[in-house]
Amino acid sequence: MGTHGKHRTHLVWDWNGTLLDDNTAVVGATNAAFLEIGLAPITLEQYREMYCVPIPRFYERLMGRLPTETEWERMDGVFHRSYTERREACGLTEGAAELLAQWQLAGRSQSLLSMYGHEHLVPVVRGYGIERHFVRVDGRTGPSGGSKAQHMERHFAALDGISPEHTVIIGDAVDDAVAAAHVGAKAVLFTGGSHSRTSLEAAGVPVVDTLAEAAALAQQLGE
Repeated sequence: MGTHGKHRTHLVWDWNGTLLDDNTAVVGATNAAFLEIGLAPITLEQYREMYCVPIPRFYERLMGRLPTETEWERMDGVFHRSYTERREACGLTEGAAELLAQWQLAGRSQSLLSMYGHEHLVPVVRGYGIERHFVRVDGRTGPSGGSKAQHMERHFAALDGISPEHTVIIGDAVDDAVAAAHVGAKAVLFTGGSHSRTSLEAAGVPVVDTLAEAAALAQQLGE
């Protein structure tokens, strides 16, 4: 009984495919990148079955070989330009804004860590009107396409006094679970984003179909 409720669960939310419902923009941008080097387009289902990080490895699954450095740079450039154009039409995932507000009203803390470039992420999150719900918003610094684990480490170093053992990472990718394990936090994975349920279940952490379920489960896990 003693410790119950003393530690309030902290949430670290992922952005793309979790709070932001941007699957169509991501697949559209991926197909634009493929077109750049003459590859056939893929469907959302194919994307969700094959997606992995590092991203060149994902491209390898689809191309049958790793892209050359030149191809990778071209594809990455086209992907980001195309994604930026398409993102404007994307909304937040159903119920996301309400959940963030409720979590904050309950006196609990939450932050955002994304692999979307930091300088782009902050104005975008602000544009959706939800920045005030987070104690910290961090995007990727340095090259794109890698794992979130090192970024998670830095995120916690900056989250003063918040312990990973009472934190739950909510994301839509196996890499979110890897990053959580890296810092000693728990993870709950959401099926509405970049991965199919089958690929998420391979991560060995709870998998849910709505963000509301994710937050409810996180609250139990983090205490």
